Amino acid sequence: MLLKHKKNRYFALTMKLSTSYKQILSLSVPIMLGSAAQNIIVLSDNVFLYHYDSIDFAAAGLVGVFYLIIASIGYGFSRGGQIIIARRNGEHNYVGAGTDFQALFVFELALSVILFLFLQFLSKDFFQLFIKNPEILQKCMEYIIPRSYGVFFSYLGVALISFYTGIVNTKFIIYDTIVLIVVNLVLNYVLVFGKFGVEPMGIAGSALASTIAEVVAFIVFIAYMIWDKNNRKYELLSFHRLSSKDFNNMFSISFPIVFQSILGIGAWFLFFSFIENVGSQELEISNLMRTVYLILSIPCWGYSAGINTLVSNFIGNRKRQAVIPMIIKTVKINLLSTMLISMPVLLFPEFFLYPLFGKEDMSLILLSKPYMPVLFITLMVFGVGGIFINGLIGTGHTKTALRIQTIFTIFYIIYTYLMIKHWYFGLSWAWAAEIFYWAGITLMSFLFLKSKKWHFLKF
Repeated sequence: MLLKHKKNRYFALTMKLSTSYKQILSLSVPIMLGSAAQNIIVLSDNVFLYHYDSIDFAAAGLVGVFYLIIASIGYGFSRGGQIIIARRNGEHNYVGAGTDFQALFVFELALSVILFLFLQFLSKDFFQLFIKNPEILQKCMEYIIPRSYGVFFSYLGVALISFYTGIVNTKFIIYDTIVLIVVNLVLNYVLVFGKFGVEPMGIAGSALASTIAEVVAFIVFIAYMIWDKNNRKYELLSFHRLSSKDFNNMFSISFPIVFQSILGIGAWFLFFSFIENVGSQELEISNLMRTVYLILSIPCWGYSAGINTLVSNFIGNRKRQAVIPMIIKTVKINLLSTMLISMPVLLFPEFFLYPLFGKEDMSLILLSKPYMPVLFITLMVFGVGGIFINGLIGTGHTKTALRIQTIFTIFYIIYTYLMIKHWYFGLSWAWAAEIFYWAGITLMSFLFLKSKKWHFLKF
């Protein structure tokens, strides 16, 4: 009878996972909002600073990309932990999943201390290597010092999100992200412009608003985790003896993901530093395009995180044959989602972007409009490549994914350097680097997944 009960429970649990569009949507939509948190923070920072001062806005474009690199380090390690937690959950090793979460939480805490010290004491030296304009440099430092305190809560927050994503229980992520967005918007309004008796702080106020919002969202998520009775089987509140094996396993899976993020966003930081050397107008246009790109790519980030979890869970359930069909379905639904939200914005930027970036003459929006077709093609290619590379990551072959991304990041840097610093045929050709980058990643990821070499990896 005990054996029969275990079999019934096993089949009941495995039936919860399917390759249906409904399954993909139910998992990915909450993650979409959660993983878009940093993107939304960047958007709100940029919108308020655009209406506050042009120098603050230009600086926000550069320092915003830099902080995304910092955030991506914690996010990358959390994604590795998410893959491992999902695999344990797929195997129904719930205590093991809880142990892996605790290892991830401790690791993220230690990592946040290191990055905080770097931002406090070494970030100015770093910026001086790339920024020529002293006023832009000063604005970057005004942002990064108060923003550095948010690293602790950002890193620990993504650990919580990774756990709930890994166990395919993502509903609360929506509510916590709403808290983050609302607090950030209200405080940006108060601190940037100086409302309710507060002195206007500009870019420093934007950084402080984002940091406080992350603190509040983290506290809310911790309270939910303590209250949530459904996670009791993972024994999250019990002390698990953490061994070096737990950390080594997580590091070996996570480090290539982290390095991928640093490569990708680091190349973007170089791109913006090259543009800054061209002129402030080009930097403003590129910052607007980057902001639009970040927002319109939110579906892809959500589906990418979802495919990590689904692939790892299916492999844990010994359903490897379902992996590639599920990735292809996710690509289709991602492209449809991205087209639905991006085409109106890119075709009619004067209407959709005016509430955010419009001034009396709408000059920046009009200057950016000729580059919107390039942005649309980029979104479509990214919509395929982002899903395929993350499907590959979900198999646990993170080193293979890193090798693929390294090859095309080198190409990206060389291409942008030549197109901006030497020849400069205009922003369209500069931004086309994204298209070539993601097209190459798509092809290489697809070929590896078709090879079935990933069938034999265990961790």
